[in-house]
Amino acid sequence: MTYSSPLKLFYYNKEQNFGDAISATIVAHVAGRDVVWAGHKNCEMYALGSLMKMVKNNQNEPREKGGKPFIWGTGAMSGIADLSFLKNVRVALLRGPITAALLQRDDRLFGDTGLLIADALGDPPERQDVVGLVPHMHFADDERFAKIAADNTHIKLIDVRNPDPHAVVREIASCSHVISQSLHGLITADAYGIPNTWLDPLGIHGGAMLKFHDYAAGIGRALGTPIEQHEITDVASNAPNGTLPYADGIAIAKEALVESFPDGLKQREAA
Repeated sequence: MTYSSPLKLFYYNKEQNFGDAISATIVAHVAGRDVVWAGHKNCEMYALGSLMKMVKNNQNEPREKGGKPFIWGTGAMSGIADLSFLKNVRVALLRGPITAALLQRDDRLFGDTGLLIADALGDPPERQDVVGLVPHMHFADDERFAKIAADNTHIKLIDVRNPDPHAVVREIASCSHVISQSLHGLITADAYGIPNTWLDPLGIHGGAMLKFHDYAAGIGRALGTPIEQHEITDVASNAPNGTLPYADGIAIAKEALVESFPDGLKQREAA
């Protein structure tokens, strides 16, 4: 189909956070058409983010007009008691097997939309011998993180609230290793093949652990236990910078994302 209008995408935008904002970039790349933010009542797709409870709360009734919105790479962050909303949406792909289990589905392929950011942006920046430190947006002003970066010249503090989300991606992509409290800090590093370490997300919001394990299980990554803040300096000093051992899982997830994107939302050139 040939479209003259943009694809209507819902993503969380009440706070500035690159991990939410890049959803539009990725969807536009795969769909081959412009994308605009749209509310729950008329969006055509939910993609990047732990949006499942929002979907449930806002798609619990059939729409009077317009098609059912697609779920593509979206995840859950907690259990959902009432699954009746699923008849009002179309599931293209879920982020991970924990989300699938919570929705009582038996899916076999998974992928977080953020894994396609490197493909969407094209040429990666030059890699530097620096460790990126990526706090969650709710801890971006934590003076302890600022002090760690100030005291260690090989650690670069990255602010996920930068109004230019692509600049955040490029900062992460330029690192030799990434330590992240932000899920999409880890995912962006994975997208660029950069080794990365999970920093304890305790306190960022409820259900923080679940979304990390959901994503990791979807790519066959043994995530393990997150490091704590006092370990950052030591980990950064000995951070590995080789090939990701779960690179095959990333490749499978990326292929699943591309293959599952709804054909009816893709731009087709006029004959």
